[in-house]
Amino acid sequence: MSDPLSSPEAYEMFAYALPDRYSSIQRSTLVYIALGNRFGRLEGAVHFASNIVLCVLEILNFELQSIASYGYEVSQSTIDTDSDDFPLTSEFCKANHPLKNKLYWYDSFPHPHIPALASTHPHHKHIPPDIKHNRIPAPDISFTRPNLPFLIREVEAVVLSA
Repeated sequence: MSDPLSSPEAYEMFAYALPDRYSSIQRSTLVYIALGNRFGRLEGAVHFASNIVLCVLEILNFELQSIASYGYEVSQSTIDTDSDDFPLTSEFCKANHPLKNKLYWYDSFPHPHIPALASTHPHHKHIPPDIKHNRIPAPDISFTRPNLPFLIREVEAVVLSA
């Protein structure tokens, strides 16, 4: 497979093939949305066992072969994700949906005033307790390569095996 960030078509194929590459994925609602010829957005969710959901938002710049911005959140739904009552992904992935317990999230909002995050600036992970303010470096997150394989492996190794 070519570098997924080399073109919109390559990234779309990469994203849609994730359930075939990772048996832990029960369902994916990821959708690639073209924003012109050289830009795109990937949004949606990847569903795992135990009602674990990885919400994804990426803005992609194929001219620079990079992820321009992202937001990744791992949460556990308080109801079965296969239930008829489970909300649409666009609703569930909102910041404070009442049916989810946030486990952690990644973002690239810069915090230059926090020396502990300098090693991976601006990439960092929010973790409990005080998930909004408790941040740690995120050395495996990048603007220059796809982050989803790492995030899926992390869910498999840390969340599902717990």
